[in-house]
Amino acid sequence: MAYQITSQCISCKLCLSVCPNNAILVVEDGKRWIDPDLCTNCAGTIHTVPQCQAVCPTRDGCVKEPSDYWERWFAYYNQVKAKLTKKQDYWERWFTCYSQIYAEQLQKTSG
Repeated sequence: MAYQITSQCISCKLCLSVCPNNAILVVEDGKRWIDPDLCTNCAGTIHTVPQCQAVCPTRDGCVKEPSDYWERWFAYYNQVKAKLTKKQDYWERWFTCYSQIYAEQLQKTSG
Protein backbone atom coordinates (compact mmCIF):
# COMPACT_ATOMS: atom_id res chain seq x y z
CA MET A 1 0.00 0.00 0.00
CA ALA A 2 1.60 3.22 -1.18
CA TYR A 3 1.44 6.62 0.43
CA GLN A 4 -0.17 9.69 -1.11
CA ILE A 5 0.34 13.42 -0.82
CA THR A 6 -2.79 15.19 0.47
CA SER A 7 -4.08 18.72 0.20
CA GLN A 8 -2.43 19.39 3.58
CA CYS A 9 0.98 19.45 1.84
CA ILE A 10 2.73 22.81 2.20
CA SER A 11 5.35 22.07 -0.51
CA CYS A 12 8.26 22.18 1.91
CA LYS A 13 10.28 19.69 -0.20
CA LEU A 14 11.45 17.70 2.83
CA CYS A 15 9.93 14.47 1.56
CA LEU A 16 11.73 14.76 -1.79
CA SER A 17 15.14 14.50 -0.18
CA VAL A 18 14.41 11.67 2.27
CA CYS A 19 12.62 9.15 0.03
CA PRO A 20 15.06 6.25 -0.44
CA ASN A 21 13.28 5.11 -3.64
CA ASN A 22 12.88 8.55 -5.24
CA ALA A 23 9.17 7.78 -5.49
CA ILE A 24 8.07 11.37 -4.82
CA LEU A 25 7.78 13.42 -7.97
CA VAL A 26 6.93 17.06 -8.62
CA VAL A 27 4.09 17.32 -11.12
CA GLU A 28 2.18 20.25 -12.59
CA ASP A 29 1.86 23.43 -10.52
CA GLY A 30 4.59 22.23 -8.16
CA LYS A 31 2.37 19.62 -6.51
CA ARG A 32 3.92 16.42 -5.20
CA TRP A 33 2.87 12.92 -6.19
CA ILE A 34 4.05 9.55 -4.93
CA ASP A 35 4.48 6.96 -7.65
CA PRO A 36 2.78 3.81 -6.26
CA ASP A 37 5.03 1.61 -8.42
CA LEU A 38 8.16 3.02 -6.76
CA CYS A 39 6.84 3.44 -3.20
CA THR A 40 7.66 0.50 -0.94
CA ASN A 41 6.68 2.16 2.37
CA CYS A 42 10.42 2.15 3.06
CA ALA A 43 10.29 -1.62 3.53
CA GLY A 44 13.61 -3.30 2.89
CA THR A 45 15.54 -0.17 3.86
CA ILE A 46 17.26 0.86 7.07
CA HIS A 47 14.21 2.93 8.04
CA THR A 48 11.55 1.53 10.35
CA VAL A 49 8.88 4.06 9.31
CA PRO A 50 8.05 5.62 5.94
CA GLN A 51 10.30 8.64 5.67
CA CYS A 52 7.86 10.87 3.80
CA GLN A 53 5.45 10.67 6.71
CA ALA A 54 8.18 10.92 9.34
CA VAL A 55 9.53 14.26 8.08
CA CYS A 56 6.20 15.85 7.13
CA PRO A 57 5.75 19.01 9.24
CA THR A 58 1.96 18.98 8.76
CA ARG A 59 1.65 15.35 9.89
CA ASP A 60 -1.23 14.89 7.42
CA GLY A 61 0.55 15.92 4.24
CA CYS A 62 1.60 12.37 3.51
CA VAL A 63 -0.75 9.53 4.46
CA LYS A 64 -1.13 5.86 3.71
CA GLU A 65 -3.40 5.31 0.74
CA PRO A 66 -6.05 2.64 1.41
CA SER A 67 -6.06 -0.05 -1.25
CA ASP A 68 -9.67 -1.18 -1.41
CA TYR A 69 -13.02 0.59 -1.45
CA TRP A 70 -14.15 -0.35 2.07
CA GLU A 71 -10.82 0.49 3.62
CA ARG A 72 -10.99 3.97 2.01
CA TRP A 73 -14.64 4.35 3.10
CA PHE A 74 -13.93 3.50 6.75
CA ALA A 75 -10.81 5.70 6.78
CA TYR A 76 -12.90 8.64 5.55
CA TYR A 77 -15.73 7.80 7.98
CA ASN A 78 -13.34 7.70 10.94
CA GLN A 79 -11.76 10.99 9.86
CA VAL A 80 -15.16 12.73 9.66
CA LYS A 81 -16.31 11.17 12.91
CA ALA A 82 -13.17 12.39 14.68
CA LYS A 83 -13.79 15.94 13.46
CA LEU A 84 -17.41 15.85 14.62
CA THR A 85 -16.63 14.51 18.07
CA LYS A 86 -14.02 17.23 18.55
CA LYS A 87 -16.74 19.80 17.92
CA GLN A 88 -18.99 18.42 20.64
CA ASP A 89 -17.85 21.12 23.06
CA TYR A 90 -18.72 23.75 20.48
CA TRP A 91 -22.35 22.62 20.22
CA GLU A 92 -22.74 22.29 23.99
CA ARG A 93 -21.41 25.83 24.49
CA TRP A 94 -23.66 27.11 21.70
CA PHE A 95 -26.74 25.52 23.25
CA THR A 96 -25.89 26.78 26.73
CA CYS A 97 -25.27 30.31 25.52
CA TYR A 98 -28.37 30.62 23.37
CA SER A 99 -30.67 28.86 25.81
CA GLN A 100 -29.54 31.33 28.47
CA ILE A 101 -30.12 34.30 26.13
CA TYR A 102 -33.54 32.92 25.16
CA ALA A 103 -34.47 32.44 28.84
CA GLU A 104 -33.45 36.03 29.62
CA GLN A 105 -35.55 37.32 26.71
CA LEU A 106 -38.55 35.33 27.94
CA GLN A 107 -38.18 36.83 31.42
CA LYS A 108 -38.05 40.36 29.96
CA THR A 109 -41.20 39.84 27.87
CA SER A 110 -43.19 38.12 30.61
CA GLY A 111 -42.11 40.41 33.44
